[in-house]
Amino acid sequence: MKRLLAAAMVAASLFLAGCASTPPDSKAIQAAATASSSSAAPVYPTGRLTPLVPGSQEWTGHSVVTLAPPVDMWDRIRRGFKMPDLDSDLVRDREQWYATRPDYIQRMTERSSKYIFHIVEELERRGMPTELALLPYIESAFNPQAVSSARATGMWQFMPATGTDYDLKQNLFRDDRRDVVASTRAALDYLQRLYTMFGDWQLALAAYNWGEGNVGRAIARNQKAGLPTGYADLKMPDETRYYVPKLQAVKNIVANPQQFGVDLPFIANHPYFQTVELTRDLDVELAAKLADVRIEDFRALNPAAHKPVLLAASGTPILLPWDNAAVFKRNFEAYNQGQYASWTAWTVPSTMTVADAAQRAGMNEADLRAMNNIPPRMLIKSGSTLIVPRTARVKEDVAAVVAETGHLSFEPEIVTRRTVVKAGRNDSVTSIANRYKLSPARVAQWNDVAAGHRFKRGFQVVVYLPVRAAAAENVGSGAKHAVVTSKRGGGVARAAVAPVSTRAIARSTTASSKKAVTSPRGGSPSKKKR
Repeated sequence: MKRLLAAAMVAASLFLAGCASTPPDSKAIQAAATASSSSAAPVYPTGRLTPLVPGSQEWTGHSVVTLAPPVDMWDRIRRGFKMPDLDSDLVRDREQWYATRPDYIQRMTERSSKYIFHIVEELERRGMPTELALLPYIESAFNPQAVSSARATGMWQFMPATGTDYDLKQNLFRDDRRDVVASTRAALDYLQRLYTMFGDWQLALAAYNWGEGNVGRAIARNQKAGLPTGYADLKMPDETRYYVPKLQAVKNIVANPQQFGVDLPFIANHPYFQTVELTRDLDVELAAKLADVRIEDFRALNPAAHKPVLLAASGTPILLPWDNAAVFKRNFEAYNQGQYASWTAWTVPSTMTVADAAQRAGMNEADLRAMNNIPPRMLIKSGSTLIVPRTARVKEDVAAVVAETGHLSFEPEIVTRRTVVKAGRNDSVTSIANRYKLSPARVAQWNDVAAGHRFKRGFQVVVYLPVRAAAAENVGSGAKHAVVTSKRGGGVARAAVAPVSTRAIARSTTASSKKAVTSPRGGSPSKKKR
């Protein structure tokens, strides 16, 4: 061992002696000086190192590069600016707009404090410009619950189809266009693709707002006309025309807030949240309680979950404030006050009314509608998934296949009216059924006759016809009759007042073909299909 140490010391001495006697590599020094002055990537000398002599040109010709970490997130973002600046009247206009609204800037920047560290981390990992961390200020004011008039959703404002293209789940239980981590990943994937497509960040941003097809066609038009094809040269809608100037204005304010009289709130250069995997289905309110955070703060970090229960089988972790993640794990393991989830998912076995589904689920009909956003005048289609109370008898959590593919589908509950039509010459069950697009078996059942029966001319045939939208408005308003005119051979028919759904007809008994099927009067007017 002593021999090895002695040999190592001799080798080190010879190396240092060599360094001291070897002249400096002037080309490497000049390259390093140039790199230092331009803030480019560092250049490492290839020759042996020699000590610098105080007072020499090499001693005074270099600047010291600080290795201090960024003071806060704003400093970190400034250090990563890479996009070319846009200088135009529209930029000045947007600078003025933001600078005269300090309250708006304060709300936006405070809201962004939960998310911006994660976004900057992802941008730096990919080598992308940190200006893009400011894009959600333009898209949604950093509101993950934002929804545009065109149905774009989340802080990155994904349309449904684009979200699907970038693997953002949109199902009964969650909408990943709102998810902080998933939507950021998708947005940066999309922006990278657009930059690869156009080779210019300003054009990539225009395509993010307007669509790559529109930008591509605008470039082609300018090329055909012999015109420049930069962002400022293309003909585009006003929204896209202002899009990059808005981002440039926010960039300028972040770069020099004092110039615009803006006070940016301190955002620590530290992760705001961390992820926690779920091992059991868990109520949203209980999750917030176990983490010791306000329900509003929990939802702000987990905006994709739009039901009151979080499903472990979805494979999506929850986000919690950095220090509260450990609190949640400790409290979750110690929890012994009953089941973790008071809600579960139920797959409807057959098409049924909301009232029937509520009875099966043990819920009030109004509560079932509210919990599952069920519109009026609709039947729940077979195979649909409903959120219903979880009883003590339910031991298993929601299965992965339901968590991934659960959906809720409807079909209109057709409201019909008992109508009497006069049979014409040679009318039969079949001809009446064909005339009104009905089933011959139903017509025969309603009139207590055989399917091949032929009616005498003038016979009053009972049929149940759908209520038209115009006539439906009169239901419950005091109108006594709806007039239906047969297409041929029949006279004017008068209809009973009360509307009856086809499901109700199917459940009613065929006691008498000439008696109206009774139902309560004064119901709500029928509405057009949603």
